[in-house]
Amino acid sequence: MEVIPAIDLLEGRCVRLYQGDYDRSQVFSENPVDVAKQWVEEGATRLHLVDLDGAKAGKLVNLKAIEAIAQAVSVPIEVGGGLRTRDSVQQLFNLGVQWAILGTVAVEQPQLVQQLCQEFPQQIIIGIDARNGKVATRGWLETSEVLATQLAVQMQELGAAAVIYTDIHRDGTLAGPNLDALRELAAAINIPVIASGGVSSLTDLLSLLALEPQGVTGVIIGRALYTGDISVSEAVRAVGSGRIQDIPPDLGFSAFA
Repeated sequence: MEVIPAIDLLEGRCVRLYQGDYDRSQVFSENPVDVAKQWVEEGATRLHLVDLDGAKAGKLVNLKAIEAIAQAVSVPIEVGGGLRTRDSVQQLFNLGVQWAILGTVAVEQPQLVQQLCQEFPQQIIIGIDARNGKVATRGWLETSEVLATQLAVQMQELGAAAVIYTDIHRDGTLAGPNLDALRELAAAINIPVIASGGVSSLTDLLSLLALEPQGVTGVIIGRALYTGDISVSEAVRAVGSGRIQDIPPDLGFSAFA
């Protein structure tokens, strides 16, 4: 299972939200590039970036930070937040981003998703952020009546490369992932599912690893990395297929203490 560290960008800084609440943000670093470099040094083979300002504004805002990270690390990155047009997706790919994560437009403009999947095969990932099983949009500020599994099936048919599933009630809480919801989603589709939200320990990671045969191929870890509850190197050793030989002894968390 691929271990994917999360870097959430708000006003150019690296933050974490609690259950998606912008008013409950905590700044962990003023320099997201340093964070990205540390995660890669610890063995990450992929990074997950979210433009939180962009998700709220409906357009990319933290382009400078995204570009700086893309230039600073050697691993592929995926980016979501505010991608509502073809131009914004193209903008990311021009910066060297490998995957674009679409959320709101998956609900509101499925025809655009289909167009982008055809134009950029295997580069479009669908971010399904659910609150009580229903899909949230526009930076989690609105909740639709669309069921997460229903949307996942539709996006698979349109050509999506993968689905990232986030349980909003678990995100940023360290309360553990929603295994039942992930199991249900993975059973409904054949494309890879990446788990996100609530991971707090190696035990949580091992629980997710049990779902790997069902199609849960990756896990995004956020707050637990920043609090030091888990290190990237520990996570990769426990469940990952990362560059173990490149991982130095545990780096601790001095950079963000």
